[in-house]
Amino acid sequence: MTTSRAIRFLLAHQPIELIGVSPNLTVLQFLRAHQHLTGSKEGCASGDCGACSVVVAQLQNEQLVYQTINACIAFVGSLHGKQLITVEHLKQSNKLHDVQQALVDNHGSQCGFCTPGFVMSSFALSKKHPEPNREQVLEALAGNLCRCTGYRSIVDACMTPCGADEFDARQAQTIAALKAIDNAAALDDGMCRYYAPRSVKALADYLLKHPQARLLAGGTDLGLEVTQQLATLAHLVSLNDVAELKTVEEAKTAIHIGAAARYCDFTELLGKHYPELGAMIERIGSLQIRNAGTLGGNIGNASPIGDMPPPLIALGAELTLQQGENKRTMAVEDFYHDYKVTDLKPGEFIASVSLPKLKASQFLKVYKISKRIDDDISAVLAAIFIELDGDKINAVRIAFGGMAAIPKRALQCEQALAGKCLNQQTVNEAKVALEQDFSPMSDVRASAAYRMLVAQNLLQKCFIELTQPQIETSVVTYA
Repeated sequence: MTTSRAIRFLLAHQPIELIGVSPNLTVLQFLRAHQHLTGSKEGCASGDCGACSVVVAQLQNEQLVYQTINACIAFVGSLHGKQLITVEHLKQSNKLHDVQQALVDNHGSQCGFCTPGFVMSSFALSKKHPEPNREQVLEALAGNLCRCTGYRSIVDACMTPCGADEFDARQAQTIAALKAIDNAAALDDGMCRYYAPRSVKALADYLLKHPQARLLAGGTDLGLEVTQQLATLAHLVSLNDVAELKTVEEAKTAIHIGAAARYCDFTELLGKHYPELGAMIERIGSLQIRNAGTLGGNIGNASPIGDMPPPLIALGAELTLQQGENKRTMAVEDFYHDYKVTDLKPGEFIASVSLPKLKASQFLKVYKISKRIDDDISAVLAAIFIELDGDKINAVRIAFGGMAAIPKRALQCEQALAGKCLNQQTVNEAKVALEQDFSPMSDVRASAAYRMLVAQNLLQKCFIELTQPQIETSVVTYA
């Protein structure tokens, strides 16, 4: 595989080659400042509002898959080998695209600032579901905010069926053009470097030589260092083109997920085996975020409020770490040492995650507490694994996010439950024990007292759901 210091992709149908630009250049900056395509807007620079939404098409199993991303926090390097489509590219032969015409017909735009982002989310949806239902529309639009219309007219527009378009007609040419981009991507502007290897061996060898390089997966958090903190990332190594790190495999007793697999690649499978985990993943950011964000990135980021580590810890999931040709495995719970401090050695990276499947007597309960249901950061996230023999608790693992400097097990709480009968008295004792496990902090999302009370109430919620399944408890949890 050859490597050249360039990023190559299609801008609609136009071949683009970027040489000598900063690896810190975002897709939105490239569009607005370099291409003068100003339809995509910057509203938040953090992937929250969706005004910057664009569509990226990439090859999967010889087919083009169209997905929205947040251009404001995506680096241009991520475009290598893909097709980038913006609102300017939808108009065909002086005629609005079907999704644009539907917004006009349904009066779906007022001030217009957010409209291009809604158009692109609707466009991507039309490629996957030409005649979408309301649930599909709401999921597609969850990452797009509008302060004018109240959404009804936008939802109505997005539910309008769409016909074939120019992108369908030129699909064969697009596929051929993308296949011709077979080199590994790299950028170097003299101050910053970017490299996207295409194999695990190339990645491992490169990191041994450059252990100081920052690993880039979906970039949905790392991008904020550039857009929010105005940092300069001097050396980036992307995992996005390493096929071996993007695998999702179901074995007899476990599920194995590559570190660079995106949420959109594995949510359905995890939802099948752990329904509450699947439901929670659908609340991890917007669809734009889940189209880019990766499991390994969420783990390696080591945030105390990351949503995936607590369920993984509760399940007893394991990581495979690689440094050069050497591999080792460790429990996810042992990976975290302190705030933003992990067990990774210089030049080492997360290769995969293995989740054991549940047996008939085992349950996984996952509760995310946040101020709004969609596209929000957790104040507290609880994950409770429990194995029952009748009403006896044979085994239990409980992990919380947002309660300490790291995602952490509640060992004293577990001890109060293990081997006991699952009844109200046992749960009350577990609530008291929880106060020995955590001394949560107060911040903008919640006070320490609130976090502790919520954590204790989630134990109660779990007890009710396990012992009184006829009572429907709400799956919508707000702070």
